[in-house]
Amino acid sequence: MNKIADFLFSPIRDHRGWETPSEGSRLLFLVVILATSIWAWPLSQGMVFVWFFSVLLVSTPILTIGWWIFSLIGQNRNSRFLSSSVDGSTRN
Repeated sequence: MNKIADFLFSPIRDHRGWETPSEGSRLLFLVVILATSIWAWPLSQGMVFVWFFSVLLVSTPILTIGWWIFSLIGQNRNSRFLSSSVDGSTRN
């Protein structure tokens, strides 16, 4: 269970040494966008412009709160590296 939590919530360090969003944050983005897209389509009655802005309007606060919660959970976790080749390039 702890390995799954580390995988989902640990920040990912890229080739520049910056911490990028965790896997959980990326997964949350996909789930929220997909769910709000499916929810908003019938409400928009097929009008793409209304659907697009409904998705943006509803998903933005959900993602903001979710990412904030994920950042609190991942605060005390060690960063993971994007790949093994990045591991050596960011150490001093």
